[in-house]
Amino acid sequence: MPSQGTIGDRVRGLRLNRRMSQAQLAGPDLSDSYVSLIESGKRTPTPVVARLLAERLGCTTEFLLHGIEPRQRIDTELGLRHAELELRHGDPNVAAERFTEIIKAAGEENALLAAHARLGRARALEAQGRLGPAVEAYERLRREAAAHPERLADLPLTVALSRCYHLAGDRLRARDLGTTAFEQASRLAVTQGELAVDLAAALVETRSDDSAELAYVRQVLAATGFPEVVDRSAEIHALWKASIVAASGEDSALAVRLADDAIAAGRPTRLAVRLGHVAMEWARLGLSSAEEAEEFAVAATRILSAFADTVADHAESLIVHGRVRLRAGDATGAAELGANGLALLRHVPGTVPATAHLLLADAALAAGREAGEHLRAARVLLDSLHGPVYGTDRKSARCWRELGDLYGRAGHREEQTAAYRRALEAAGVRSAMAGVKVDVPISR
Repeated sequence: MPSQGTIGDRVRGLRLNRRMSQAQLAGPDLSDSYVSLIESGKRTPTPVVARLLAERLGCTTEFLLHGIEPRQRIDTELGLRHAELELRHGDPNVAAERFTEIIKAAGEENALLAAHARLGRARALEAQGRLGPAVEAYERLRREAAAHPERLADLPLTVALSRCYHLAGDRLRARDLGTTAFEQASRLAVTQGELAVDLAAALVETRSDDSAELAYVRQVLAATGFPEVVDRSAEIHALWKASIVAASGEDSALAVRLADDAIAAGRPTRLAVRLGHVAMEWARLGLSSAEEAEEFAVAATRILSAFADTVADHAESLIVHGRVRLRAGDATGAAELGANGLALLRHVPGTVPATAHLLLADAALAAGREAGEHLRAARVLLDSLHGPVYGTDRKSARCWRELGDLYGRAGHREEQTAAYRRALEAAGVRSAMAGVKVDVPISR
């Protein structure tokens, strides 16, 4: 377990345990007053002084600076990596528990490790869909990043908060945070890598209408492209298992290396999936030419169809592609894509199956055919959705509104009015952020 207290506490405790005076510890190299300042917390020893003091006190420099021995520190680092793998490729609930254990073990005297563990726990809460607690955790970390930039970077936290507020239905705050993150990224010329792709996703998902921000999204897509994707989940889990076996054999250094390899093996997939979402949202917005929208929709479908755990996303990409075809006047192609998307969604909850029926209804009306079957199916699906996850968010409100529009085109005025009323109800309910107190201003 790590030692409690500050560097000064450890220096004083070890000195008294060895029955040394401050003058004896200072020796010919330091002054006893300087040692006194270190013990009182008024001075932090430089790395050279820390090594010198550690030699005289009979401990490691690592213990003196961080309150943790090298073996303990590497075990904590390994715990962070295994929790990260659990978050990325396992169970986010288990990941949250493991990050919490690391926070308790690291303590405040190991601020850097504790901060990384708290960030991991915030991400695990987000992955669980617990948006309120996730936002509170991210906001606390953002305060810490402002006070201690050597521990945490503000930009990834701002992007994460924008994403969470958007999912929770607070579009205005999500946009404001996205703009703040965009300004930071622009100053740093960050246009490639996971952080740039995450920011591009946040900007396009909040439907920013700022030309500079949309230009940034285009720049990220141009710089990164749409890579070929390979499912490396078997390799990742094999490396993860090998790391656990190495750790049980007390070969912590090898275990860390294997865990790092497993995390790295998953990075191209994570990047590709995020790019697929960016491409899908861009195509959905209809901000580009028909040819570019078609290209992005095809790229999104290619990427999101490659993984078994992205079936709903794959289906949504087909529906978005159908929208692109419908805007181009191809009602037959739109209907085919909508039917293909619906076929993937037999046991998938949420608003996506409803959007498939709405697309099919739209395509039928555009071709001069009867759309009643799909309108009724969409209404039944939307009626079955309840709670802040499926039935009372902005996606549900948009679906009800579109259903009202389609009923209007079909000449069903009474059903149109009822659908619009449901859209207003869905948009006006308490959000997933209700009750969460946030006292962090958005800095520009």
